[in-house]
Amino acid sequence: AQLYKSKHYTNVDLNCPSNCQIHNTHFFGTDRQIIRRGQAFNFYASFHNREWDDSVDQATFTVETDDPVYLDNQAQREEYILNEHGILYEGVHKHITSRPWHFGQFEDGILDICLKILDMGASYHHGSDRDHCWRNDPVHVSMVVNHMIPENNDYLKGTKPFSWNGSVPILQQWYNGRCRPVRYGYCGSLASVMCTVMRCLGIPSRVVTNFCFPCSNENPLGINEIFDCTGKNLCGKDKLWRYHCWNESWMARRDLNQCCGDWQCLDPTPLETGRGSACSGPTWVRSIREGDLDLDYDGHYMFSRLNSNYAGWLSQNNAKKTKVFCDAWPCGQQLITKSVGSEQFEDITGNYKYELGMMKWYCNASNCHIDRELSSLKNPFLSDSGINTRLKMANCPMYGEDVQLHWLLENLRSEPKNLKFNLCAQIITYNGCPMDQFWKDSVTVALGPREVKKIPLCVSYSQYGPYLSDHNIMKVVAVSDSECGEVLMVSRDIVINRPPVIVKVKSFNCELCDLRNV
Repeated sequence: AQLYKSKHYTNVDLNCPSNCQIHNTHFFGTDRQIIRRGQAFNFYASFHNREWDDSVDQATFTVETDDPVYLDNQAQREEYILNEHGILYEGVHKHITSRPWHFGQFEDGILDICLKILDMGASYHHGSDRDHCWRNDPVHVSMVVNHMIPENNDYLKGTKPFSWNGSVPILQQWYNGRCRPVRYGYCGSLASVMCTVMRCLGIPSRVVTNFCFPCSNENPLGINEIFDCTGKNLCGKDKLWRYHCWNESWMARRDLNQCCGDWQCLDPTPLETGRGSACSGPTWVRSIREGDLDLDYDGHYMFSRLNSNYAGWLSQNNAKKTKVFCDAWPCGQQLITKSVGSEQFEDITGNYKYELGMMKWYCNASNCHIDRELSSLKNPFLSDSGINTRLKMANCPMYGEDVQLHWLLENLRSEPKNLKFNLCAQIITYNGCPMDQFWKDSVTVALGPREVKKIPLCVSYSQYGPYLSDHNIMKVVAVSDSECGEVLMVSRDIVINRPPVIVKVKSFNCELCDLRNV
C-alpha cells in the first residue's frame, strides 16, 4: 500500500495485534503485520491537528482478493492450517502403527525460515527472485518447496531418521547451519517438514501414508521379489516399500482452469524413475484415479505405483526362476491420513483409485504407453496345487516378546498330501531392503484328504532381538521344497510394537504461600 500524505501527516498504525488476531496469525506474534489474502484488515492514519481531507490526502492499495487455497470448512482449516500436532502412520497394511509429530509452524523463527526456503529456491524459477509475482501462485510455491526439501537431505551419515519427532529442530538446524543439508531423513520426515512449510505459508496441507508402494526402474507396472529355496528374500532391483509418505496440499489449479480447490499430491522424496531420481507433483489426486496422466506433473509415476502388480519368484540352484505368487492388486492397498479433529486415521484410498473390480483400465495419455504395459501384464495362470496356506498372528508382539504364529494348511483334494517346507525369518526395512536372515527351519507336513491343519510357529526374542532395526519389521516365509513337485509359498510381514510409555502424575497437595515472607 502507498499513502500519499501532506506535511501534516504524523504516522500510520497498522493495528497489528487486532489484524493478526482476526486473521489467525497471532500465533506468529503481533509485532508485525501478517495477514491472509482475501480477508479484510484495518489500519489507522493519524494527522497533526486536523482530520482526513479528500482533496489533499490519498491512499492507494494494490491487492488481490482471489484466494486459490481457501478451504470452505472451519474444522478442516483448523486441522490443516492451524494444528501444530500431527500423527505419522507407519508399519504394514495389516498392522498400522503411529507416532506423534510436531509440525510447529508457529514456533519462533519458523516463518522466517520458510521465507528463506522460498528465497533459496528462487533459482528453480529461471532467473533472479527480484520479481516475486510467482509467490502468489500456490502451484509454483509448492514446486519450489518440493524441490528444496530433498535438496537439503543426505542419507550417508548423521542423525538417525527415526529419532526426529518434529519439524522445528530440522528447519532450525538447516537455517542455523547456513542452509547446509540436514542428515538425514526418510519419507515420513520429508513429508512432515514440507507439511510444516506449507501450513506456515497458509496452504492447507496433510501427510498421507500409502501401504505397499513399489519402486521399479524397469517396469513401472510390475514389481518382482525373488526368494531362494530357503525362503530368503534376495536383494534385487525392485523394492516393495512397506509404506511411503507424501504430502497433500489444497489449492485451485489455475493452470488446469480449476475454479474450486482440491487436494494435490506432492512427494518430496526423490524416487528412481529410470531417468534418475526426481520428486513429483503437484499432481491432482483426482487425475490419478481417473488416469488423466497427460494432465499434470508426474501423474504417470503415481498412477503406476498405486496400480502395479506384484510377483514372487523362486530362484533355484540352476538359475531357473519359477513364479510362485502373483497378485494384481497389492500396491496402494490402503492410503490414510489423520482425521480432522481426531487422533484416528481416515481412509482416503477411494480418492486415488477405484475399488477392486471397478478400476477403469484406461489411460488418456498418448505418450506414456500405459495401455501397452497393462496388456503385457495380464496375470499368467498359476497351477492350482490344491493346497490353501496362510500365516496368521497368534499374538501382537511387543519388543522383548516372542512372536507367535499359526500356520494354517488346508488340503482341497480327495487324496493325501506330503510336503516338505523350508521356513525362515529375516529383517526387512520399511523401504523393502532385505536384511539378515536370522532364523531357519524345515518341516514335513502330512495332510489327509480335505484335512485342515494348524501348526504353531514361534520366533523367540533371543533369535530376532539382536537383528531388529529401527524399522521393527520382519518377514516370515514358508516355501515348499521343489523336489516335492509343487512349489508353494506363503509369507507374512510382522511389526514388532514399541513398548508404550505411560506417564502418571501422583496426586499431591500444594500449599500456596506468600514468597515475600519466605
